[in-house]
Amino acid sequence: MSILLPAASLGILALLFACLWRAALGPTVADRVVAINVISTKTMVIITMMSSFFREEFFLDVAMVYAIIGFVATVGIAKYLEGST
Repeated sequence: MSILLPAASLGILALLFACLWRAALGPTVADRVVAINVISTKTMVIITMMSSFFREEFFLDVAMVYAIIGFVATVGIAKYLEGST
């Protein structure tokens, strides 16, 4: 189990960079917003996996706060884009 979590984290990190590429070069603003939301979700998953790997529960608190901030930011950006069209 100890070797699977770092390997999975590296795989998720590689996918995170693919989403970063989409966020930078997305053809529409909506694509960029979705890519940033996916980056936020993947980061939260990596933090949660780190919590399991290091057996530290306070990382879960950090992941929850990060998830809330990511959700509020995504809703705020979507609301802004809805008003500007």
